[in-house]
Amino acid sequence: MDEGIQKAVNLGTMLPLMEEFYTIQGEGFHTGKAAYFIRIGGCDVGCHWCDVKESWNADLHPPTAIDRVVENAAQFSDTVVVTGGEPLTWNMNPLTEALKAKGLQVHIETSGAYRLSGNWDWICLSPKKTMPPKEEVYAEADELKIIIYNNHDFKWAEEHAAKVGPECKLFLQPEWSKREQMTPKIADYVMANPKWQISLQTHKYIGLP
Repeated sequence: MDEGIQKAVNLGTMLPLMEEFYTIQGEGFHTGKAAYFIRIGGCDVGCHWCDVKESWNADLHPPTAIDRVVENAAQFSDTVVVTGGEPLTWNMNPLTEALKAKGLQVHIETSGAYRLSGNWDWICLSPKKTMPPKEEVYAEADELKIIIYNNHDFKWAEEHAAKVGPECKLFLQPEWSKREQMTPKIADYVMANPKWQISLQTHKYIGLP
């Protein structure tokens, strides 16, 4: 990689952009809202059930100037969701500052495996077993979204819920390939433990990205 480009990536003024698209937020607290998604390449968390494994190798995704990304986002929605990959692999300060300068609401979806950077209006923390979140991210999380793949994940969910703040919204979401098996169990669990809510990947049900 060109030395100048590498420096810009390190600073966060260029980022490995996998894709950007306007859609409906399908998961969690903001389900059903229009949002512009910015998917950043690069992730070494390595979830075996990840549905965007093509995002893992940052080298496959061209470093892109954040100014261009911000201009694109500002044309579509007042809400932007930065996702990945794992966006906190990179310095998110320049991107979020530029988005907020346009008056946009800026959300992140993160595993919390890296130190928190960026100025966020909403932080969705979705912990993964392979690389646990940094302690600092728990305190800042607005939403905790636990993916339920098997029965043990309910206990694991409670361990993480004990670490977030009292105002953090708690969601249990079935892993997509296990949705028929786990959704009824999640429903029973939520009725027995009403501090939790169910999150479904509604965008997949209605055929949106």
